[in-house]
Amino acid sequence: MALNKYSLRELLELTTETNTDMKYGPDSVRGMTITKEIIPTKANVSNTDLRKFLVVHPHEFVFNPRTHGKKIGFGYNRTDAAFLISWNNIAFRVKPEMKSTVMDEYLFLHFNREEWDREACFRSWGSSTEVFSWDALCEMELQLPPLPIQKKYVDVYNAMLANQQSYERGLEDLKLVCDAYIEELRRDIPSQKIGQFLLESDRRNDLDLPVDSVRGLATSKEMIPTKADMKGVSLGNYKMVMPRQIAYVPDTSRRGDKMSLGFNNTDEPLLVSSISEVFGTDVEKLLPEYLMLFLTRPEFDRYARFNSWGSARETFNFDDMCDVEVPIPDIKVQKAISDIYAVYVDRKHIDDRLKERIKNMCPILIKGSLEEAGV
Repeated sequence: MALNKYSLRELLELTTETNTDMKYGPDSVRGMTITKEIIPTKANVSNTDLRKFLVVHPHEFVFNPRTHGKKIGFGYNRTDAAFLISWNNIAFRVKPEMKSTVMDEYLFLHFNREEWDREACFRSWGSSTEVFSWDALCEMELQLPPLPIQKKYVDVYNAMLANQQSYERGLEDLKLVCDAYIEELRRDIPSQKIGQFLLESDRRNDLDLPVDSVRGLATSKEMIPTKADMKGVSLGNYKMVMPRQIAYVPDTSRRGDKMSLGFNNTDEPLLVSSISEVFGTDVEKLLPEYLMLFLTRPEFDRYARFNSWGSARETFNFDDMCDVEVPIPDIKVQKAISDIYAVYVDRKHIDDRLKERIKNMCPILIKGSLEEAGV
């Protein structure tokens, strides 16, 4: 067996089919991520003219020519249905006559590697916005093993992916149970303003916690290691978030209509920026874990955004948070629902790690296939 070198121009062709006849509607619109996934679009396209949108059929690829940091937004349609993608992206497929040379799924493994992202960004150009063009993609080269070897390594990848997707389906079942409980509570129990149960905190870093304790607040409703450059920053004025306390950023105008918020589910105090609001709850009457079920829902993001105020910056301050209304059942009921949700969160983290491991396998699989063919 031997390796053969090809330029991508030899293997690929553009696809330019558009939704001219409006065969596909808003429910068919998708987006893509820098983690190389196809996802439901986050844009409101209900009043958008979809006739210019590109139609991406099964086994076709799409990428965003505008680079995002050091990553390329990219996706592969591994489903059995076509979808729409915005007209300012680029769609392509393996040339029909080259399908005996390369599997589209093997190509996806090639694209789903940090090495490819680095080369794509290196080949990008522009001043205010860097662009990775179709021609730049076509100029790339790769070595291909024989088709049987490609299939062998694609099968390994697909087996891992099937395992992760099976796990994810069970995860969604848990989420449905939580959502059903919440809807039942909303129907059966009058909602109350939560302010009477909240305990605002303005405790600064009197424990001299180090920079390792600093956290950022994400729109995914998590406390994450800070991305800020903390060199030379004094932490004395940072706010402490004790275990089981909640923190959020009041400014809602710069985060795509989502609230940056997090819950300290660790046993250690953490630090957040002094601009954050921090609070706990009267745990005899309102469990913070139960409250987080409501604060992590899209409805809360919409509520907070609608009820924000200000001129230069719109904010949702602590008084506004106190006006939020949720149904508050007996503490035992709160705990039962919170426990189910905690299992969901734990399993979601496991699912995220599974996805990351599968992605990290792509360069290993490509390397293994090339080494096997080169023997």
